Amino acid sequence: MKKRRLHGEWLGRQRYAPVHELMQRYHEERRAGSRPDTVLFVEHEPVITMGRGAAAEHVLLPRELLSARGVDLIDTGRGGDVTLHAPGQLVCYPILDLSPDRQDVRRYVGDLTETMRRLAASFGVDAGAIPDDKALIGLWVDATEPSRWPGAKDARRLAKLGAIGVRISRWITMHGFALNLSTDLELFGLIVPCGISQHGVTSVQALTGAAPTVASMVAPALETLAEVLDAEVAELSS
Repeated sequence: MKKRRLHGEWLGRQRYAPVHELMQRYHEERRAGSRPDTVLFVEHEPVITMGRGAAAEHVLLPRELLSARGVDLIDTGRGGDVTLHAPGQLVCYPILDLSPDRQDVRRYVGDLTETMRRLAASFGVDAGAIPDDKALIGLWVDATEPSRWPGAKDARRLAKLGAIGVRISRWITMHGFALNLSTDLELFGLIVPCGISQHGVTSVQALTGAAPTVASMVAPALETLAEVLDAEVAELSS
């Protein structure tokens, strides 16, 4: 079978709403067959996004106060609860046709998790998934010893390094993952991230002291995603 070819686009730093509109347009074009498999990369201005399963009480400030702090609040069509995007976070939105050989939602979520895991490993961070708990989808670390992932049961201080929220319609994907590189972690105090109050959120910078820029991680992220999906990189434009 011929390998998929991924066309990457680096959008730079953007507010959420126009990127969401672009993603929806690309999704329609991919479904119509007029667009190839495309992967969008972006660094968002501060925004809280609400998934289909979001609980209003998981946003801890009213819209007016969030706006005064420069934080947008937007409903989306992805799965999941409440999440936050902000500068210093690598956000990846694959618009892919999973037909005919990868029509498995769990496998696709696992592929996104594995992509983030490999990127984190390049900074000496050992991370992993928690496969037996749907509420804890994403990439996790033991913040007390980030160089070693013992599994959720043996971790002394679980912390979330990367979030995943997807929507798949007719096996065409939307939304994707967000990996915290040097994100201001205090912003997560505005929400109950993904409805999880018992565990914290962390970043590559908080764990290692390294502060990679989002722009510097776009090409490695596209290459890594292609490897995980057994695909090829066709191009990366900006």
